[in-house]
Amino acid sequence: MTTHAEDLKEYPHEELAAQPIGAWTGQAYLRVVGALRAQLAVEGLTQPHWWTLNHAAGAPGRWTRATLTERLTPYDDLDTDFEAVYDDLVARGWLIEDETGGMALTEEGEAGRIRARDRNLPVHRQTHEGIYTADFVTTINVLRRIVANLGGNGNLPE
Repeated sequence: MTTHAEDLKEYPHEELAAQPIGAWTGQAYLRVVGALRAQLAVEGLTQPHWWTLNHAAGAPGRWTRATLTERLTPYDDLDTDFEAVYDDLVARGWLIEDETGGMALTEEGEAGRIRARDRNLPVHRQTHEGIYTADFVTTINVLRRIVANLGGNGNLPE
């Protein structure tokens, strides 16, 4: 049986506090990332394509293949061949590299990034439905602390 947001029951704080965080964060991850990946696939993109487009758009010329691969690898759960991702974006005419290897988007690449962003917006809105901004911020801060407590980097991505 599938339970939807409108069917959520209320539970005592003690019962919720005893829940396994890994199970719930795992389910949230699968649902959120699955929905985003499905929307990206409509554009023929993977999540690593999306990351690349956003990094190149946010700091044109800053990222080389090596520095971006180093930056993205900790977030990758697909054993991505990042060279193939970069090659694909170059072949599409979406990504160019300067003489130092710095990457930037072309007009076509920015248009593709915007289309993908627009496809992802409904997923982001659905993810936030019924959640107060303050509660969302608290949740992010709790997850950041959990990551840091377990030896990870709890800082926001640069």
